[in-house]
Amino acid sequence: MNYRKLRVVLKPFDSLVRRFKHSNSSKSVLSGKLNLPPSERNKAPILGVLEKYFDKTKDGKVLEISSGSGQHVAYFAPNFPKLTFYPSEYEESLMDSIRAYAAEAPAKNIKDPVSIDVAEDWTKWNVPNDFDYAININMIHIAPYPCTIGLFKNMGQVLKPGGLLVTYGPYANNGVLEPQSNRDFDKLLKARFPGAGVRDIQDLIKLAQEHGIRLKSMEDMPANNKCLIWEKIQ
Repeated sequence: MNYRKLRVVLKPFDSLVRRFKHSNSSKSVLSGKLNLPPSERNKAPILGVLEKYFDKTKDGKVLEISSGSGQHVAYFAPNFPKLTFYPSEYEESLMDSIRAYAAEAPAKNIKDPVSIDVAEDWTKWNVPNDFDYAININMIHIAPYPCTIGLFKNMGQVLKPGGLLVTYGPYANNGVLEPQSNRDFDKLLKARFPGAGVRDIQDLIKLAQEHGIRLKSMEDMPANNKCLIWEKIQ
């Protein structure tokens, strides 16, 4: 796939996603921090999942793909002082918000955010390829499917054997999407953003397997979302 041409095609889509992700948000003029209410609501439940699967006793690296405002990484990192967090974002306008949250975090284990286009090969990301963990929150259903392909393809390269990828969002399973609110959300996404939509876990399993990754476990989350924990097996 020619990802350079893909990004040109997706450029108008990016601005739409930006408006969608920032709706009902607020920004502190003094700090530069963007506040996204969904991130405030889901950060504590997601942290609970990370604490279940991330080893706090060993040094390691965590790559966050699509860090958004930076609220998540600033909330997670202080709870894992031995882990170094690498936030990233495709949308350059969010970098200042990520930096502002990181600067105010009580722990100083957050790297400066890097610009990452998940659809491009990891060799263009300017990151190492020995991550113990990766996090991807609320991207898979909003971004067009080639971004999900890029996510799993590249995670197969940047994670260590046995490394974990945690993805969060709404998912269908075996063609069934529950409850009605998730079906309504899926219709809204598809109407606003061609190529977006809630993905089926079984399709993701097949995609992941192509890149040496297996689904390790699933965690039910508030608001009819799930955390999927993926493991690199080769």
